[in-house]
Amino acid sequence: MKKQSGFTLIELVIVVVILGFLAVTAIPRFVDLTVQAKRANIEGMAGGFATGISLARAQWEAEGRQKDASSNNFTVYDGTTVYLTVRNDGNGIRPGYIIGTTATSTISNVDCVVVWNSILQQPPQITDVLATLNGSDIYDYYAIKSTADANDPVCSYYLKETLAQDGSGNYLTTNIDNVANYFTYKPANSEVAVLINQQ
Repeated sequence: MKKQSGFTLIELVIVVVILGFLAVTAIPRFVDLTVQAKRANIEGMAGGFATGISLARAQWEAEGRQKDASSNNFTVYDGTTVYLTVRNDGNGIRPGYIIGTTATSTISNVDCVVVWNSILQQPPQITDVLATLNGSDIYDYYAIKSTADANDPVCSYYLKETLAQDGSGNYLTTNIDNVANYFTYKPANSEVAVLINQQ
């Protein structure tokens, strides 16, 4: 007579209990990975953005601080003519930091998008229009210019996945600075700051 081999009922129960304990400890770690990925996304984009800002300024410096006929600072960065800040001691503006592709002393929401697309190679899609963000799945970021101080503009870049939504799934800008993960760019001194609200 052949001897049968296999698992006993007690061995199977022990294996199921061990797998249950592993699942209970592992699942929260995997849930936390989504939050960590969103944080890493915004931090990585901010780092690349800050590097691009520095490279554009370094190129301008290396080319002898070029100016156009109207005394606007500019350089050709990666094939695109970009305009840079002009020194203004009264407003604390330092020269040489990108503000867009047109010679202007002010910066708008559109300029924030233009800076993004000029500085980064193959950047994630971005829009400055909330209706466009809500109407399409191709955009990953939302950009707006802070209106707090017209003399000291700040561009804010929000990760879409961290924006609040209404009941219909539309993204909201209400209380956006206290909800979303984002980074800011201050052309006056090239400051790039990351702000994480979802931890």
